[in-house]
Amino acid sequence: MLSCSKCLLPETAEATSFDESGSCSVCRQIEVRDTQIDWDDRYKQLQELVGQYRDKGLYDCILPYSGGKDSVFQLWYVVRKLGLKPLVVRFDHWFYRPLIEENNTRVFKQLGVDVLNFTPNWHVVRELMLESLKRRGDFCWHCHTGIYAHTMQVAIRYETPLLIWGESLAEYQSFYSYDEMEEVDEKRFNRAMNLGITADDMYEFLGGRVAKRDLYPFVYPPRKELMRIKCRSVCLGSYIKWDTKKHVDIIKSELGWKGQEVEGIPPEYDYEKIECFFQGVRDYLKYIKRGMGRTNHLANIDIRNKRMTREQGEALVREFDGKRPPSLDLFLDYLQLTEEQFLGIAIKHEVSPWQFSPNTVEPGRRMPDMDKWNNTQVPWPNHPGVEIGGGKG
Repeated sequence: MLSCSKCLLPETAEATSFDESGSCSVCRQIEVRDTQIDWDDRYKQLQELVGQYRDKGLYDCILPYSGGKDSVFQLWYVVRKLGLKPLVVRFDHWFYRPLIEENNTRVFKQLGVDVLNFTPNWHVVRELMLESLKRRGDFCWHCHTGIYAHTMQVAIRYETPLLIWGESLAEYQSFYSYDEMEEVDEKRFNRAMNLGITADDMYEFLGGRVAKRDLYPFVYPPRKELMRIKCRSVCLGSYIKWDTKKHVDIIKSELGWKGQEVEGIPPEYDYEKIECFFQGVRDYLKYIKRGMGRTNHLANIDIRNKRMTREQGEALVREFDGKRPPSLDLFLDYLQLTEEQFLGIAIKHEVSPWQFSPNTVEPGRRMPDMDKWNNTQVPWPNHPGVEIGGGKG
C-alpha cells in the first residue's frame, strides 16, 4: 500500500488524499494548524462566543462526556478556564471499563457539575451493533449516532443552545481543515459520524425487530428545533491549539485522572481510548478492513508533532498492530457469532489494495481488568442469523 511520505497513514484511510510529494492531507492540515492559524485570535473568538451564553439559562452550555482523555480535558477547561456552568451529558454505550466510573466520580466531585446519564435499551443496542457490523464493518453505529444525536436532543429539552465538543476532526482526518471553523452540525453528523445510515434507514433494515420509537435516541433533531433555540455546536479544538499529551498531563495532575492499558496499543499510550472494553475489537476490525490499527494512528500523531521519527513509528506498528484481541471472544458471545462469521463479515469490507491474511494473525495480550468487564449475557431468541460473506462489499 501507498503510505504518507511523512507519517505512516496508508492510502486506505478514510477521507485521505496525497499531494505530489506523497504527503497526506492530515499532515498538511497539521502544518496549517502550526503555521497559519492565529491561536490568540481564535481564543478571543472563543471568549466572545461564550460571553453570549453565560448566565442566560439554567446552564451555560452542554458538554458531551465519555470519561476519556478529551472529554475530561474539555470539562476541566470549560469549568476552570472559561468559568462556565455546563450540563454534562453522558451516553452510556454499555461497554465502559471499571476505571471510568472511578475516574468520573473523582472528576465530577472536584469540578462540581450536574451530570445527565442516558443508557439506551440493551435489546435495541444489540440489534444495531449486529446490523451496522454487517452493513459497514463497524459495530459502533449506536455509540456514535447516540452520542451526537441524543446530546443535541438534550440541548433542545434543556433550552441550552451552546454545545462544546472536543478536538476538530482536522486533527486526525480530512473531513475538515484547520482553516475552517468546524461546526458540529447535521452535515458533520452525516458526513463523519453515522456511517451513512440514518435511524430511519436502520428501522427499515431491521425489518420490524425494533419499534421506531425505540430508535429516537439516534435521530438527529429537526433543524427547525435547533434554529428555535439558536443552537451553536462547536469544537473547542477550533479555538485552542490541541495537544493531547499536554492535555493528559493537565488532567492527571489537576484532577488525578488515571490511564490504563488498552488492547493493541503500546503501554506508554495509557491515555488513549481507555473507556470501552471493545476498543480492541474495533481497532482489529479497522486493521482487517484498512491494514491500519490504533498504534498507526498514535504514531502518526507523534510523528506530526515531531515527538517520534517515522522509523520509530514503523517499529511500534510492527509490534502492536493487527493482533487478535482477547476481548473478541466476549464480543462474539454478545452478538452470538462464530469467529468465522465475524471474519466473513469484516473481510467483505476490505479497502483495496489492502488484503488481510487471517493465518498470520498473532494473539494479543489480555488486559488486567478483563475479568471485571460485564459479561452478563441474556438470551437472544430471535437472532436474525448471519451468512458468511465471500466477496468484498
